[in-house]
Amino acid sequence: MPSDLEIAQGATLRPMTEVGALLGLDADELEPFGRHAAKVELSALHESTTRGRYVVVTAVTPTPLGEGKTTTTVGLTEGCGLAGLRATAVLRQPSLGPVFGIKGGAAGAGLAQVVPMEAMNLHLTGDFHAVTAAHNLLAAMVDNHLQHGNALGIEPHSITWGRVLDMNDRALRNIVVGLGGRLDGVPRQSRFDITAASEVMTILSLSASIGDLRARLGRIVVGFDRDGQPVTAEDLHAAGAMAVLLKDALRPNLLQTLEGQPALIHCGPFGNIATGNSSILADRLGLQRSDIVITEAGFGADLGFERFVNVKCRTSGLTPDAAVVVVTVRALKVHSGRFTVSAGKPLPPEMLEESPGDVAAGLANLAHHLDIVAAAGVPAVVAINAFPDDHPSEHAVIERFAHQRGVRVAITRHVAEGGVGAQDLVREVLAATQEGSHLRYTYDLEDALEVKLRKLATLVYGAADVELTPAAAADLKRFTALGYGGLPVLVAKTHLSTTATPSDRGAPTGWTLPIREVRLAAGAGYVYALAGQMQTMPGLGAHPAAERMDLTPQGRIVGLF
Repeated sequence: MPSDLEIAQGATLRPMTEVGALLGLDADELEPFGRHAAKVELSALHESTTRGRYVVVTAVTPTPLGEGKTTTTVGLTEGCGLAGLRATAVLRQPSLGPVFGIKGGAAGAGLAQVVPMEAMNLHLTGDFHAVTAAHNLLAAMVDNHLQHGNALGIEPHSITWGRVLDMNDRALRNIVVGLGGRLDGVPRQSRFDITAASEVMTILSLSASIGDLRARLGRIVVGFDRDGQPVTAEDLHAAGAMAVLLKDALRPNLLQTLEGQPALIHCGPFGNIATGNSSILADRLGLQRSDIVITEAGFGADLGFERFVNVKCRTSGLTPDAAVVVVTVRALKVHSGRFTVSAGKPLPPEMLEESPGDVAAGLANLAHHLDIVAAAGVPAVVAINAFPDDHPSEHAVIERFAHQRGVRVAITRHVAEGGVGAQDLVREVLAATQEGSHLRYTYDLEDALEVKLRKLATLVYGAADVELTPAAAADLKRFTALGYGGLPVLVAKTHLSTTATPSDRGAPTGWTLPIREVRLAAGAGYVYALAGQMQTMPGLGAHPAAERMDLTPQGRIVGLF
């Protein structure tokens, strides 16, 4: 099979006016970016009493290789299109760091891709750069305020607002700024995060309008004054300029799948510490103009789906009609505890041998994620993302398990076959959307912050209890006293297990969730607790993907997946 890039470069793409027409968009509602990408004007959004069906794609706990949520989202969209539905995919925009690192892009794979994949995986329309600029503008204004007298009385050691860069660079995790002479700034310790981890990115994804964006930016807390009171971007008179930089980035990006279905690509919040979901605006646009919208929530149901429900849906007021839980044979074999998979390395040969028993041994992980979806009141469909090395007997194990639980299930071969290969999944998903969804949140906003945290730990992750460091307990008490107790709570934890330990397999119970620190994202509108050693600035591996990329004399990109 040709590489993903070769498939994408060989595709015949629809003109953007035709893609826009599938969404009922006029030419003046699109601003072209090149031949095959466009910004959608916010004026295209309108109030509507009807909407299309709303489907979210989640997954079991992924291996470091990923299990195909994006390909399933794209393939299901293509399959719905073949079935005669107006279907739209809504996806996050990739970050350059993982693209040049080891994870790869986020345009899909095989015959289930968003195109042009080079544009999507690289700069696209510049949204990530706008987020980077807006975030760093605020950082510059913080340090400038310290330099010019510190009228707000900011305690330098309390400043939580670092800088961001859309690249993996471990050397920037811990830095010192302000070195040099008196005119070079106030020396203090700081850090760089990857742009996807910026609170500004999450704000962009959750904003309902320009006015909402502006207000959220103003509420960003950069640190605290000598009296322990929060200092905001509004206090620093930075929020207006940040909004100016983000004005165009607020508009969703329109691309297409290989089979010509609309794909709205917008925002890319970091899945470990932020919401891990695409924008509310893109979802609303698709729902107003499509029969069905397929969107993706990052990582497993314990992360992306949980935040989709408790933060995104709570903010948007939207209710999903069904959830697709992607599972692979290889993921369940890993969750059996009998195999180890490393990013960038081939699968162990013994994993490719026919072994229904190994698959069955990993079913506890699938059960855990189905429980999470069921607890949210959303009908589930298990999508078995088939790989060429799978065996029918192994698929049969998953099918029997799903049937025993009373959950719909389908084998899907969209990567190799496109929309045709997803027809079984289409039928099951459409049937699931008719069952009726009764969305339930994991916690009430009136719950105390610690109660919300314990409910997430016990009801979503399967923990028996939460252990707070004295610093974390003090953080919770302080944020409550400052008036932030009514915000949702997120847990920043590993995506490689349902626990806080990356090496755990299956679905452990009886463990304790360790919380070492709690941070405030007031602009985005949540508090997040750090479990374990979470890195918000990834590093590059020994042989990053960047080593294999190049440009031919004719200007053709090679080596991009």
